[in-house]
Amino acid sequence: MFLDELKAGERGRILAVGGEGALRQHFLDMGVVPGSRITLVKFAPLGDPIEFRIHDYELTLRVDDAKKITIEKIEPEQEQAEKPRAHKSRSHHPGLGEGGKYHVKQGENPLPDDQVLTFALAGNQNCGKTTLFNQLTGSNQHVGNFPGVTVDQKSGSIRGHRLTEITDLPGIYSMSPYTEEEIVSRQFILREQPTGIINIVDATNIERNLYLTLQLIELNRPMVLALNMMDELTENGGSVDINAMESILGIPVVPISAVRGEGIEELVQHALHVAHYQETPGRMDFCDAESRGGALHRCLHGIMHLIEDHAAKAEIPVRFAATKIVEGDKRIMDALQLDLNERDMIEHIICQMEMEGGLDRAAAIADMRFSFIKQLARRSVRKAKESRQHERSRRIDKVLTDKYLAIPSFVAIMSLVFFLTFNVIGAFLQDLLAAGIEALQGQADELLGVLEVNAALRSLVIDGIFTGVGTVLSFLPIVVTLFFFLSLLEDTGYMARIAFVMDKWLRKIGLSGRSIVPLLIGFGCSVPAIMATRTLPSKRDRRMTILLTPFMSCSAKLPIYAFFIAAFFGEYGAIPMILLYFGGILMGILAAYLGKVTKFKGEAVPFVMELPNYRMPGMRNVMQLLWEKARDFLERAFTVIFAACVIIWFLQTFDFRLDMVENSADSMLAAIAGVIAPVFAPLGFGDWRISTALISGFMAKESVVSTLGVLFGTNSLAESVLTPLAAASLLTFCLLYTPCVAAISAVKRELGAGWALWVVAFQCLVAWLAAFVVHGIGTLLL
Repeated sequence: MFLDELKAGERGRILAVGGEGALRQHFLDMGVVPGSRITLVKFAPLGDPIEFRIHDYELTLRVDDAKKITIEKIEPEQEQAEKPRAHKSRSHHPGLGEGGKYHVKQGENPLPDDQVLTFALAGNQNCGKTTLFNQLTGSNQHVGNFPGVTVDQKSGSIRGHRLTEITDLPGIYSMSPYTEEEIVSRQFILREQPTGIINIVDATNIERNLYLTLQLIELNRPMVLALNMMDELTENGGSVDINAMESILGIPVVPISAVRGEGIEELVQHALHVAHYQETPGRMDFCDAESRGGALHRCLHGIMHLIEDHAAKAEIPVRFAATKIVEGDKRIMDALQLDLNERDMIEHIICQMEMEGGLDRAAAIADMRFSFIKQLARRSVRKAKESRQHERSRRIDKVLTDKYLAIPSFVAIMSLVFFLTFNVIGAFLQDLLAAGIEALQGQADELLGVLEVNAALRSLVIDGIFTGVGTVLSFLPIVVTLFFFLSLLEDTGYMARIAFVMDKWLRKIGLSGRSIVPLLIGFGCSVPAIMATRTLPSKRDRRMTILLTPFMSCSAKLPIYAFFIAAFFGEYGAIPMILLYFGGILMGILAAYLGKVTKFKGEAVPFVMELPNYRMPGMRNVMQLLWEKARDFLERAFTVIFAACVIIWFLQTFDFRLDMVENSADSMLAAIAGVIAPVFAPLGFGDWRISTALISGFMAKESVVSTLGVLFGTNSLAESVLTPLAAASLLTFCLLYTPCVAAISAVKRELGAGWALWVVAFQCLVAWLAAFVVHGIGTLLL
């Protein structure tokens, strides 16, 4: 029978894993290996995908992919009680308060005391890596890109240790080249050769996390393992024999709690020690010479002898290279530059292993690693009873992923987020800030009048800077509040559930459920949303998601909506606000469907994703994220928007002879914008000032409001040149036309200049047509 034939709660044993290529390798890396026990937890509300439990964690697969996995059903009477763990009591880490004790002294090669120690921080997603990175570095962080790719590289020095540099690698599950993040992490360690690796492991999900650990050990770099969330494990009755785990793995193991800051100092001391003395792992061979007749053991050692000189020349650890060759990793094969005879010999060795061992090459490697991990867990880990976190997650999921309640719950949660942002918290803070800016502007105007400052300079400060930049700054609380709620949804684990629930619907327009995360982030800002697509394994899915992101109404457009809704729709303002958001989503769906049947034909990539337990996000991480977003907003307010305000003030204050004008209609700006204004006349807003504001919005969407503030001054003047129908048409155009220059730059980084120009042209065309339709229908009805 196949995996999809199980019913909720039923268990099976995997017999064979079908499929081919990188996808099948990804299944194996995620723990879907022959011999493993797997439990069907539930079907998604729409019947696809399916949630399973394997190796003590939850995994999602689509029904079509589950049909490729052959199983035998395990009847309840076949279940055997789990054997008790070998160790009987918890043991303290031997270096606690004493410095490190487990260290491999053989082959030490101390580095100079003045050499900078570089570290790679690696781990699975949802294991607390960001929290640990923030604990280690504090505010000593800087963000760049990994060489040659667009994946963010976040680095910083360890607090109190100036001659250190730690790089936060993307969250990955293996070192197989399935996603760009996995390729980047592997290449960073191989090429940059950091002096040490800090591998963070979730103690509540050890079997899943140690799969990456074994691959990192094979890279033969100085390494220390940070066993995170030990507080959760012990609170739920579990424990780890640290001594035994260290001796089995051959590397120092440090129990920590990144959230509580426990064990961090000891981790740092161990990391500095292994890096300074260049202590490589004491073990790299995880084969059982007796398993399946020792077929894989002989295969790997035979290949290692054959490629030893090639691996040394390519600067790739020979053990790592050998396992990747068996897995069929083409990148490693090409890097080793093997000749035809050597390739034939390797193929013969692998085929012999497959025949003797009864498993294909990729499955044999995955089986080797998970078999070793199971033996390690038996000897050193006392499993906890069901954790409170997992029990809580099950109870919450009964509502949030229920067949009938999932979609209403999603709509209710997002509605609550927008209500609190725009009507309660964000609105309250916005009113306070706006009042403060208005008071400051009044005092500044009074002071300039007392000082009898030049009329042009006074106009620049009051009409240009305060009116323009001040108008935009007043929306900072709304932007920060929206990001606060979005970060909570992401950090708690709810975003993953949304992807699980929405996958089937998104597949109808050619996307994967994983695309929902960057699309939702797009409601905050298009730039991080576009960057978030890097986690999508398919170039096709990445490209489609990036091109759809501008249809999600980003928070920078909020000032535009608020400006015109307050002026024209008053107490009915909630209705156009809702219509704008859902209108953008509808246009995105139509654009996606158009792309699916034309440029982006084909199916979305398989939906293979872990569903983490719900967790309370660390407030330190949330506050740091909010500070980064607020800082980015302020930087734009005092750079791009400031420059835009000054330029627009200058153009609307002077004519071509540089004489100050009393009426802005006689200014340079009116003459320039007058050339463009006829394009918008059929849409109902052909005034030159509106055209100017729209042009400035290309630099930053907030500039539309600041420009209108400079040109109109008050809402009443805007009402004199626009009707409510024209305002609705204008709002439609603002919703859909080209993203800001920062978002276009992000598109250019991800897809190239050609696609960036296409986005500008396509979005403007769609916006013009949609606004024309709105104005035309409104004219007919009214």
